[in-house]
Amino acid sequence: MKDGNKRRKAILKELGETENPLSASSFAKKYEVSRQIIVGDVALLRAAGENIIATSRGYLLERRSSQLFSKIAVQHNKSQAEEELRTIVEAGGEVVDVIVEHPLYGELVGGLHITTQEDVNGFLENYQTSNASFLSELTDGIHLHTIAYDTQEDFERITEALSDKGILYKE
Repeated sequence: MKDGNKRRKAILKELGETENPLSASSFAKKYEVSRQIIVGDVALLRAAGENIIATSRGYLLERRSSQLFSKIAVQHNKSQAEEELRTIVEAGGEVVDVIVEHPLYGELVGGLHITTQEDVNGFLENYQTSNASFLSELTDGIHLHTIAYDTQEDFERITEALSDKGILYKE
């Protein structure tokens, strides 16, 4: 689809009809354009006010939720990343993002939106194949996560489980 306006409307419609992330590559193949054209389309949609989230698995349309949100401070080495993510998900939470303080750029935020063990697997596979680094490697393992959860009891279960594993950051 060579008409950019029609393509952007179609992308937005597809994102609105799914709960699963859709990759720029899949859109590019479907609309017979380059991946970079799709990245540009998404940038234009965001600039127009659409709440499109980029995750390691693709794009999602942000939806309003009745969930509760809190930030938690954690610290661990890269070998404990899987344990951290699995612990949060098993205890009923969603790992919305990761946040680190960078000395030059200030706060850096990476969208994760990890809600299932399958999401954890996919994130870790992407990490292993991408040769990228975890943001927390910039800060000696100290970072924040925004966590979404349904009840205060869920949040208490998440923080207790992380504390028991020595991952919850404490002075």
